[in-house]
Amino acid sequence: MEPVRTCVACRARAPRSTLLRVVADGSVLIRDDRACLPGRGAWVHETHECVQVALRRRAFVRALRVSGPLDTQTFEESLQRNG
Repeated sequence: MEPVRTCVACRARAPRSTLLRVVADGSVLIRDDRACLPGRGAWVHETHECVQVALRRRAFVRALRVSGPLDTQTFEESLQRNG
């Protein structure tokens, strides 16, 4: 049975393989395509809607337990390239 994770934006439970793992490196938000980077991770559907909801609600900051704002520019650019 495949592990199940919860999307930080829509709060829907989904198989791990259908979600994107995101980690914070300092104050920079990074996509973790292979889900192997160290540290706390947050899971989100790789859709424009879920990512925008998570950014607007500051869900990544809460889920990753980061103090202060996150730099999301690199993360958003990588989504646009892959999307």
